[in-house]
Amino acid sequence: MVDVNSFKSRLEERLAALMSKLTEIDEDLKEHGTEPDFEERATEIAGDEVLEGLGIQGQKEAGQIKVALNRIEDGSFGVCVQCGEDIPEKRLELLPHTPLCTSCMSASK
Repeated sequence: MVDVNSFKSRLEERLAALMSKLTEIDEDLKEHGTEPDFEERATEIAGDEVLEGLGIQGQKEAGQIKVALNRIEDGSFGVCVQCGEDIPEKRLELLPHTPLCTSCMSASK
């Protein structure tokens, strides 16, 4: 049986860390844009694009974690949302917010 409380704790910790990082990224992006030198501004723009990419990925993961926490609350955590089979605990250890078992994940690729 899956230790739901352990996974809930891990997911909440990861979500808090992500939200903190997303706040940092947002603040960094707000600071940029004041450099008058063209070359330095070009470097800033390239850095901003990287930050934006990290932010998008972070937001996506945060959303997946929130959905996983909802599954914990409604009692469906650890059950594949596609086929209804139990998700192997080893898979949950690697990717606690996964909604799919290994078979369904492989089939969706």
